[in-house]
Amino acid sequence: MNWQPAQNHYSITEYLNNEQDSDSKHEYIDGQVYAMAGASKNHQRIISNLVRLLSTHLKNTPCDTFASDIKVKVSDFAFFYPDVIVACEPDTDNDYYTEQPLIIVEVLSKSTRRVDETTKRRLYQSLPSLQEYVLIEQDIVDIEICRRSEGWQPEHYFMGDGIVFAAIELTVSVNEIYERVVNDDVRTFFETLANNAH
Repeated sequence: MNWQPAQNHYSITEYLNNEQDSDSKHEYIDGQVYAMAGASKNHQRIISNLVRLLSTHLKNTPCDTFASDIKVKVSDFAFFYPDVIVACEPDTDNDYYTEQPLIIVEVLSKSTRRVDETTKRRLYQSLPSLQEYVLIEQDIVDIEICRRSEGWQPEHYFMGDGIVFAAIELTVSVNEIYERVVNDDVRTFFETLANNAH
């Protein structure tokens, strides 16, 4: 079913029904529908690395790792597509979204940064199940984690650091998350390592 640009307001039911049959993804805020832009290779590399690390750690647990195509219902008027979700409680009512994410990850881009850092941050952190909100830069190396247990105060991690996903008791290196990512920070880090080895 095609979205009708002339229509200014959609009910949640209309949004969910249209979205299920749509060729592209849309987010929903207070009756308005917003098309999602395509992602860069670096964006996809970060998501792939993180999904692999999380999924391997969560094997044989009740938790699932979802990438990009599963929505989060954050309120009675908003649905978003986070880049990565960890959810450990079964959502039996719907196969296309979750209401109980444990961890949400957004990879920042120029087009999404403002919404990810403001509107989405506020709405995600209102979810009772959410324990960690993670923002990852793709053009530089900087991972920000806000934890409920720390009053949502941000902590930043860089190349060479170990990063703790406390909600699932996983520690990984920032290097692993940025594996094969091409930007100046990653290049400089490995050039410095190589020079110091000589």
